[in-house]
Amino acid sequence: MKYENVFSLLEDVTLKFNEKTSLGIKTSLGWSEFTYKGLGLLSRKLARYLIEDLNIQKGERLAILSESMPEYGACVFGSVLAGLTTVPLDNKLTIYELKSILSNAEPAVLLASSSNLARAKELKDSIPSIKHLILTESFENSENIQTLYSIPNEYNAKWRRRPLNDTAFIIYTSGTTGAPKGVEITFKNMLAQMHDTRPVVDELIPHPDMKVLSILPMNHLFELTVGFFTFLNHGFSIYYAKSLKPKDIMQVMVEKQITFMITVPAFLKLLKTSIESELSKSSKLQKALFKTCYFMAQFLPKGGKRFLFKKIHDKFGGKFSGCIAGGAPLDENVGKFFERIGIDVYQGYGLSEASPVVAVNRGKYKNMKSVGPALNSLQTKIDEKTGELLLKGPSIMKGYYKNQELTNDVISEDKWLHTGDIANIDKHGLIYITGRIKNMIVLTGGKKVFPEEIETVLSQSPNFQEICVLGMPKTFGEKDGQEEIAVIIVPTQSYAQKFNDKKELEFAITKEIKMLSAQLAHYKRPVKIIVRQESLPRTTTNKLKRKDIKEMFCNV
Repeated sequence: MKYENVFSLLEDVTLKFNEKTSLGIKTSLGWSEFTYKGLGLLSRKLARYLIEDLNIQKGERLAILSESMPEYGACVFGSVLAGLTTVPLDNKLTIYELKSILSNAEPAVLLASSSNLARAKELKDSIPSIKHLILTESFENSENIQTLYSIPNEYNAKWRRRPLNDTAFIIYTSGTTGAPKGVEITFKNMLAQMHDTRPVVDELIPHPDMKVLSILPMNHLFELTVGFFTFLNHGFSIYYAKSLKPKDIMQVMVEKQITFMITVPAFLKLLKTSIESELSKSSKLQKALFKTCYFMAQFLPKGGKRFLFKKIHDKFGGKFSGCIAGGAPLDENVGKFFERIGIDVYQGYGLSEASPVVAVNRGKYKNMKSVGPALNSLQTKIDEKTGELLLKGPSIMKGYYKNQELTNDVISEDKWLHTGDIANIDKHGLIYITGRIKNMIVLTGGKKVFPEEIETVLSQSPNFQEICVLGMPKTFGEKDGQEEIAVIIVPTQSYAQKFNDKKELEFAITKEIKMLSAQLAHYKRPVKIIVRQESLPRTTTNKLKRKDIKEMFCNV
């Protein structure tokens, strides 16, 4: 069904699915679940309170500082019904980063989870625009702060409709300290995404009674548009894990018989490593049997693959059929591994400025190296001079909040969005992302190198847990200040334990990098190798924070 506004969506799904579970999470006290009817009631209750009791004006901002939980959904719907612009905040940011963002967004209301109460109070005291603080959960506190459950149980008000070109969300992307960059997503953008992704979801997840697990944070636009609005539009039951530890996630999958998942490539890689680690402890006969089954599976349909690897599927709850992986590039070998054992993996590609989904790897021309064809309403083309992927369509953002100059840098006068990604598009319309313009390393003589290309080659090693390729300036000699290719390697724990000291480990890793780099042109091979045993800094969607990493190691 095609919706013209979020009001009709909320009304329709509330009535249609009524007592069915909409959102749920496993807590220390057991399962906390909302029905579709319950989600609608709590949303209306909050919206009425904002409009009539707090007198929040139409178009003002409402910020949410919380981990993923069912109440988050009610906060989003309540904000929309009240005619406000929602500002989802990254729960992992520091207080300094949050102050920078909120000083830019200037929200009138801050909704926060109990685990964020201390930070929320500090933010309310230091950001003049914040007049009201509401907690998302029932929580005993001496300051008598209102919660979603303590506000009056009244559910009717005059809901505030806003034009489709009005801003629905302001999404602050990574790199916000000092210069916040808020992506303005309109109601038109959001509805365009829902309309475009509906046929994709119908193709990938054909069953109506789906139980979906999402591990992306709710402040992430992919989670909001696909994992929340689109999945609720289909009547799915969406579950969140309290922890992102594989053990806790697997428990949810088993208990709720999860059938599909929204995830990130790093989690799939961790899952594959876990399966292989367990296999390494088995007998020679079992290893040989797995190897034989793995070979045979390439010739079998999905049902046959699932039968061969039933023990693995049982550990996932027995119903898990596939996932969409987004937020970072998917390792081709990881994708092929899960496809081989009977779990479909669909790589999604997007960016916040496109609301955010651009393409999903699907259809008869599906290729694990590609991110798939673009969504129906999007136009695509490649810049002939730079090789950059350009986009145009109804899901392209309104612009950067309070920053027209930056907006003009990425959206041309004829409305083409510059993605910053280098890409190719084949005759079937499949998009292949080959690098990032801003990550590009420029070497002596003008040679251009994309870190992702080198990382793909080095990721063939099972001994490397994390890989980050950067251009680092030389600090001496004739080429002082010019970039050279450096790689930071975090080895797997099991591999690092094989060596007596760090020197031996570094020698072995250097040797392996040189061997793998033989697949690359000479100028693309790393000349500086740094071994680190602590995890590299990442965003909440598991992307490497390249700028932070470069600052950490540029003087090493």
